[in-house]
Amino acid sequence: MEVKKAAMAGTLESSDAQVTVEPGNGTVELSIESSVIHQFGKQIKATVLETLNRLDVKDAKVTVVDKGALDCTLKARVECAVYRSNDITENLPWGGVIK
Repeated sequence: MEVKKAAMAGTLESSDAQVTVEPGNGTVELSIESSVIHQFGKQIKATVLETLNRLDVKDAKVTVVDKGALDCTLKARVECAVYRSNDITENLPWGGVIK
């Protein structure tokens, strides 16, 4: 799936994450800001990249501001941001298309 325009999902509340996606420059560029980056940075990165891969996103700039979100929250925020970037607002395939 192509990231057509900038879009955001999530909040900066505790136990959440704010994910922003923008059209990229030919690759996936990932930026993560988290107060628990030293403990969970590798897992946050893996979860975001896995979700992007399952959505077939190969060209995007992704920024994650994590406030202690669980993996399921990160996945939902990434999905939502990508869908919003494509103006997909109805019949959302939450987890259905994503293996």
